Amino acid sequence: MKLDLQRARKRFEALVEQARQRWQQLDGEQAISVWVGSATCGLAAGAREVEQALREAMEQHQVPGQVMRTGCLGHCYAEPMVLVRRPGFPSLVYHHLNPALAQALVKNFLASGEDPLLEYLLGAAEPNDMFPRLEDLPRFGQETRWLLGRAGRHDPDDIFQALALGAYRGLLRALEAGPQAIIDTIEQAGLRGLGGAGFPTARKWRLCRDNPRQPHLLVCNADEGDPGAYMDRTLLESDPHAVLEGMIIAALATGAEHGYVYVRAEYPLAVERLQRAVQQARQQELLGDVLGSGFSFDVEIVRGAGAFVCGEETAMMESLEGRRGMPRVRPPYPVEWGLHGLPTVIDNVKTLANTGRIMDRGAEEFRKLGIGEGNGTALFALAGKVANAGLVEVPMGSTLRQVIFDICGGIQEGRQFKAVQIGGPSGGCLPESLLDTPVDFDKLRQAGAMMGSGGMVVLDEQNCMVETARFFLEFTQAESCGKCTFCRIGTRHMLDILERIVRGEGVLEDLDRLERLAVDIQQGSLCNLGRTAPNPVLSALRYFREEFIEHIEQKKCRAGVCNELTAYYILPEKCARGCDACVGSCPVEAIFTSPKRRIKVIDQSLCTKCDSCRQACPEEYDAVVKISPLSELPKSEPPPERKTADQEPSS
Repeated sequence: MKLDLQRARKRFEALVEQARQRWQQLDGEQAISVWVGSATCGLAAGAREVEQALREAMEQHQVPGQVMRTGCLGHCYAEPMVLVRRPGFPSLVYHHLNPALAQALVKNFLASGEDPLLEYLLGAAEPNDMFPRLEDLPRFGQETRWLLGRAGRHDPDDIFQALALGAYRGLLRALEAGPQAIIDTIEQAGLRGLGGAGFPTARKWRLCRDNPRQPHLLVCNADEGDPGAYMDRTLLESDPHAVLEGMIIAALATGAEHGYVYVRAEYPLAVERLQRAVQQARQQELLGDVLGSGFSFDVEIVRGAGAFVCGEETAMMESLEGRRGMPRVRPPYPVEWGLHGLPTVIDNVKTLANTGRIMDRGAEEFRKLGIGEGNGTALFALAGKVANAGLVEVPMGSTLRQVIFDICGGIQEGRQFKAVQIGGPSGGCLPESLLDTPVDFDKLRQAGAMMGSGGMVVLDEQNCMVETARFFLEFTQAESCGKCTFCRIGTRHMLDILERIVRGEGVLEDLDRLERLAVDIQQGSLCNLGRTAPNPVLSALRYFREEFIEHIEQKKCRAGVCNELTAYYILPEKCARGCDACVGSCPVEAIFTSPKRRIKVIDQSLCTKCDSCRQACPEEYDAVVKISPLSELPKSEPPPERKTADQEPSS
């Protein structure tokens, strides 16, 4: 196919010039503009209310300028966040705002320039001699913002803002290079699939390109179902045009004529912004007849039904074809016989978002980002007990210790690190001794975990590893499609064993049964959901076996998490006589005041172990504790006799 490259370049240059002029109005020397972080994390923290307060205050104080929405900067722990541009100052990022602070920011800074509210300033978004820069903070300075370069710095609903910041430049270079050169560049970059498997992207594209059967199709896998993972969602909410650009380049390379974005229906904001991005791309001739070049490609958005198994590519194809999402036997692979029986490339959101940047900046630039054998960057979503949760983008090959401690500030409240669950519910739990493991496909697999889609759940000493293994296995067992006997029944047997252990009913032979069942499930399951489902249990047994043994032999949960092995107790020497905080918090009236000592006592026969009393106890007393095993629970005086309704005196 011969492309009209001259027309494509002319059209693209006209778009960029229009984008530059619009951006100048927002970022010029006399422009005042405010971007409110309005990804899901920001909205959940109150960004809408902050945005409304900013608009009202700017109108009240007659401040000329615009208030716009932007995506996520990655500091989800610091939301609501606002990026402010005011003449005479560098771009400034504020954190933990509320409507009152937003009004103060307008009155004291935007309207007068007198008080920039330094106590709520996270840092400056550009070099300057007045304020500390974001890059000076560990959370930014040790990151490499390649995929997230535009996230949080422009309005994702405005294609011209994306164009002004470099979007679709890689597409123009790809059109000029041609399909073979695109694949060669991706191969030289060493890009691997970032949905978890790590398959070389160029090899997949070449296999599809060389398939003589026509037409070819392309699918973007945005069905991000891992607990604690939100990288794909954030990219779609913050920079949807990066994903669309990658899809167009992939289609050009593979000969695809039509593309699908299979996205979780539980991501309504991502769907909304992606739909708007597709509409704008069509209006500006970036979809359809791409830039008038003669290459035709369009995109359709399909909402997934919410099944975790549909993240597996063959189950996704079944869902796209209108059937229940259940994996197919491979081979044939999708590039041979895929969606509707046609050659199909299926790539993850992050994989596709990388391609535009690689084509724009070159393969060597991408390779240089990695450390050691890694290429490019790794994007992680950190959740759990980490101090500064959120999105982190680091060079591939960085260590777990760098990500968790150097960048994200370690463990909340100074508690002790225990483990990190990496790779989603099918990943593994790695202990402190492996914190220096590089985040790399092969190194993590050797350690008993996996890169997965990029979710990290950080655990501390208040987490029980037996319960953690049970929790993740419960998720994968519930999400099993049921097609394979090993996955459907084997994971159920493993879950039954773990539930017995957390109840204190396990025996040592159960540990061997778990390991034997895990091997059978890994070898007998059809898809990766089944084959990797035992991973959390196997890694927990490998690194935290002593906790399983304690549950079995001592009936003890050292973290005090397993209810059947734990009791709540009020320390008599710490309980304050005049305090009734725990009494008022107990939903089942299990706490009474001792008639003799005037201190509080828990009736163990009524206690539901809801933790309300411990949370309600004032810090200065800290009288409520959890005790395990139950054999160590001190004897308490019996509760006073409770009058029943029949014993109440009649009026």
